[in-house]
Amino acid sequence: MGNDKENNIVDSRMLEEINNFYRERERIRDAIGKIGGIQYSKADTVVNILFIILVVGFFSVELVFKPLPTTVSIEIGVFLVSMKIVWMIHANQKFNHFVFWVLNSLEFRMNTATHMLEDLEKKIDLLQK
Repeated sequence: MGNDKENNIVDSRMLEEINNFYRERERIRDAIGKIGGIQYSKADTVVNILFIILVVGFFSVELVFKPLPTTVSIEIGVFLVSMKIVWMIHANQKFNHFVFWVLNSLEFRMNTATHMLEDLEKKIDLLQK
């Protein structure tokens, strides 16, 4: 009968750990989503739409009405595309910083668990002697 009680305690601890894992996973998903890992933020969507409208609109106006010399038009187009690339690099940098933070956190937790395991092994060795 004591064995059943121990099994129930172990099962409840495992269930608690699983629930903690799921909560942590959802928290990380939400954080990644906020920085653009899952879905774009509203600012990213607005900037993307703005760049598309500017580039397509500018080239359309230039093809139909030719208000500017060709070289100026090309320079403006290249400038707009360059600005979009800079925006993408910035968004990628935010994501990479978050990934670094997550990996650093995981490394810290693994090191803590390793030290705890080493301490437990030492205690077991002392108890066995």
